[in-house]
Amino acid sequence: MPEPDGAPSGRDARSRVQRAQGGGASGRDGPAYGALDLGTNNCRLLIARPARDSFRVVDSFSRIVRLGEGLSRTGRLDPVAMDRAYDALALCAERVVRRGVESSRLTAVATQACRQAENGAEFIERVRQGTGLRLRIIDPIEEARLSVEGCLNLIDPKAEAVLVIDVGGGSTELSWLRKSGDEMKTVGWMSAPLGVVTLAERHPEPEGAGNEWFEAMVADMGAALQADGFEDDEFRRLFTEGKGHLVGTSGAITSLAGVHLNLRRYQRDLVDGLWMTRADCEAAAARLKTLGPKGRSEEACIGPDRADLVLAGAAILEAVQRAWPSERVRVADRGLREGLLLQQMRAAKKTTRRRRGRGRGRSQAAGVGGPET
Repeated sequence: MPEPDGAPSGRDARSRVQRAQGGGASGRDGPAYGALDLGTNNCRLLIARPARDSFRVVDSFSRIVRLGEGLSRTGRLDPVAMDRAYDALALCAERVVRRGVESSRLTAVATQACRQAENGAEFIERVRQGTGLRLRIIDPIEEARLSVEGCLNLIDPKAEAVLVIDVGGGSTELSWLRKSGDEMKTVGWMSAPLGVVTLAERHPEPEGAGNEWFEAMVADMGAALQADGFEDDEFRRLFTEGKGHLVGTSGAITSLAGVHLNLRRYQRDLVDGLWMTRADCEAAAARLKTLGPKGRSEEACIGPDRADLVLAGAAILEAVQRAWPSERVRVADRGLREGLLLQQMRAAKKTTRRRRGRGRGRSQAAGVGGPET
């Protein structure tokens, strides 16, 4: 749970991440773990209990806070944006306490907005003092690694190469994975300093926006990929031969999938693990362009909070698809939080095994030197 001082008083068959039915825990349930991710656009919390090789979700929270609004212009977090994020974090702290998550089993991280802002550390301290939550600002490589960890079981077992794209509000993390034996290993990664919020702020949507505006966003992201991108002849060959695919994780990509499916309301069990072709992605983006801002705000899987951002996400995906052509994209409604949970649970399991091993060693030693019977 948050530190005591200052703390406030049918799952998808494609995934081993399971949703709990009902509230409280039984006596046989494992301990609750929490993962909190404060991003440039969203504040998300996931609380879960271990279940075999994965976990069972018992509570979740997500709110668009736009912490990084205006950051690209001023270099600082805006006071109103900080208040929005603080309010969401206070609600997260209450859920953590209510679900009985001990402080040692809660990992809370902040990403691009707090990394970039001059006053990012000040905001982190304000959150600690007011809510008891101890947020840790993580670097881009850890963010990319955790996103990959959370998406591993969505990778096609037959694939020989995979590019994982995590589209955030202030940056986009890309991880290139290639098969080595029976495992997928990361062979390259990059963090592009463009996410849906920063790209949308750099390219405000003009009245009656056409394809030229969208293409300007694609070109901007394409330039970022070229400036600090990854290049590997073997990886390129595998993608060219159709032996690789993309995995896309972000609210922008899941919203695109919801539009593709014509959902009347967002349904995670239909979106998470969905395969989309490149033509599907292009058709969904074309539909969003035709709708305009008002029409996008009325879409069930977008709403007014994402109406001005979803096409920036589509442009980022389009730029990646042009740089690394692949006919298949697997949509992931998961990522960093799931990676944090898996990391914590595996570490706890290793600690338990070591303790048991030491206990057996002491018992055997006692048996050798003990009295005869």
